Amino acid sequence: MEVVLLGTGAADGWPNPFCRCPSCLDAERRGEIRGQTAALVDDVLMLDCGPEAPRAAVRAGRTLAGVRHLLLTHSHADHLGPQVLLFRSWIETGHELEVIGPVDALDVCRPWVGPDDPVRFVPVTAGDRLAVGEYDIRVLPARHRVFRDGDAVLYDLADAHGSRLLWACDTGVWPAEWFDGVRDAGYDAVFLEETFGDRSDLSDGHLGLPEFAAMVDGMRDVGAIADTTDVVAVHLGHHNPVMAELGERLRKCGARAGCDGEVVHVCRGRRVGGHRTLVLGGVRSGKSRHAEELCSKFPSVTYVATGGVREGDAEWAQRVALHRERRPDSWATLETVDVAEVLRSATAPLLVDCLGTWLTARLDLHGVWDGADVAAVDADIEELIGAWQACAVPVVAVTNEVGSGVVPATASGRLFRDLLGRLNTRVAEVSDAVTLVVAGIPVSLR
Repeated sequence: MEVVLLGTGAADGWPNPFCRCPSCLDAERRGEIRGQTAALVDDVLMLDCGPEAPRAAVRAGRTLAGVRHLLLTHSHADHLGPQVLLFRSWIETGHELEVIGPVDALDVCRPWVGPDDPVRFVPVTAGDRLAVGEYDIRVLPARHRVFRDGDAVLYDLADAHGSRLLWACDTGVWPAEWFDGVRDAGYDAVFLEETFGDRSDLSDGHLGLPEFAAMVDGMRDVGAIADTTDVVAVHLGHHNPVMAELGERLRKCGARAGCDGEVVHVCRGRRVGGHRTLVLGGVRSGKSRHAEELCSKFPSVTYVATGGVREGDAEWAQRVALHRERRPDSWATLETVDVAEVLRSATAPLLVDCLGTWLTARLDLHGVWDGADVAAVDADIEELIGAWQACAVPVVAVTNEVGSGVVPATASGRLFRDLLGRLNTRVAEVSDAVTLVVAGIPVSLR
């Protein structure tokens, strides 16, 4: 299954547009603007649909034209924007839309359906099991309510290939007996809300960090979460600590924070995720630090250092030491210029730093500085692009933006500038997210 996270924020998003707390300021500085939580599965099924979700799909380069099934957890406004049904009725889709959810949520939707629009409502309650297209759906209870007990649910979703996920948004901590309903599920991915950070006192119908950990532990105890399960925190709000701290605390319970626009590939028995991020910037722009912050949400990361060792270069050694000091102890470091092979074989998230030094190494290897044909480097670039697209884990690559300065004075400088510009353009074309860092400030380009 391919899951596009259209939003990963709480009802008010993150940052809250009216707030200047440290958490909101940190999110703003990082350029991580989270919308209301929703997801698109295989381009045919939506998990919740708040008012921000349709436009988020367009920003992510997706269309909702093929959506045939809409699964609603409950009728709170951030999970259900019924006006989308009216907008849909203005388009000739040519197929029926199946809207599934608690009866109260469906009742909110009914007035918004166009008179001739083929929409079918399917009411469900916890304990139901139904076939939805090619998916097997189990409806689970939520410790959450709009007006009454039972008017909110969660979804256990399996596809024809056996891949299985849990959409657990919104809920408080389950009572012990509810965990029996997911015993031995062995989910490939669990999308679990984590709204309030250390402010668990705000609601028992949501999870803070301690309650999130309790839910994860409970699901591990019954075999619902396995070592290969990708546990993704969603419905994140500004009561959480800043992202660096949040990432570390989520790592301790084997989880990570989801990102808006992230593409998660849910596959039976192994943890994968194909989200590719390119971070560009000039010298000392803060691009590497920003890339490290983006990766801070993962429990472990392989840092791919493409610069190698430069014997006798004290300044380079100091740069390397500073980078290493910033990395968490859980990160592994791999020094190599064979980045394509690393991308193809990776089983844990990657941070590649950087493409500029990788390109330099390929130019050295093929003797281009001494007059050899550049065709061999072009072939290396094509191989890298193919491996970047095929990479089965989240990956962030850092690169130098060298096209904004003066024209280099030497032929070799101009060659390097042109080749790196082409490389950056090719990688950006096949990346899910592209960020330019200027004076320490990340600017989202995609």
